[in-house]
This record gives sequence, C-alpha cells and structure tokens, in this order.
Amino acid sequence: MQGTLDLLLLKALSLEPMHGWGITTRIQQLSRDSFQIGQGSLYPALHRYEKRGWVTSYWRTTQNNRIARYYDLTAAGRRVLGEEIARWRSYTGAVDLVIDAR
Repeated sequence: MQGTLDLLLLKALSLEPMHGWGITTRIQQLSRDSFQIGQGSLYPALHRYEKRGWVTSYWRTTQNNRIARYYDLTAAGRRVLGEEIARWRSYTGAVDLVIDAR
C-alpha cells in the first residue's frame, strides 16, 4: 500500500543493522510473503534516509563472506519510526471505524 514503505523499512532496521537484501528478505518473511520490496524502491529510500539522518551505513563482510553495505537506524530514525507507527495506527483505526459501521 502506498505510504507504507518508510514504515516497513524503518521497522526492519529497528531490529538490527542489515544490508539491502537482508532488509527485503526480513520484510518478506515477517509479512508472510505479502510484501516484496524491489531494489528500485529500496535503495532510493535508503539513500533518502541517509541524507535525512535516519540511517547510517558502513561496509561489512556478510555471513557469506561478501562485502555489503549495512544500514543502521539512528536515534532520529527511531523517532521517525515511532511517528510512522502512530500515524499508521491512527489511519487503520479510522478505517476500522468505517468498516465496523452499522
């Protein structure tokens, strides 16, 4: 759904620092395959977050012995995540009120 990308990516990064493929895999697993984020959406978002100070990045060796760029959520990113969660819950709560109307 439109407007959920920031929430999903920031939430995944709140669990642990990850590289791009790890982020998309984690979201796919947690959503039971409901969400699949392509590279065309993922990397522009991560670069935008880095410019905004929501994430930092660094190069590290993966478990498969490859070098990958890892992303880590900053304190500002955690604050934004909290705001996104609150906004999402408010939105879904309002939708529930309409759905449950009799």
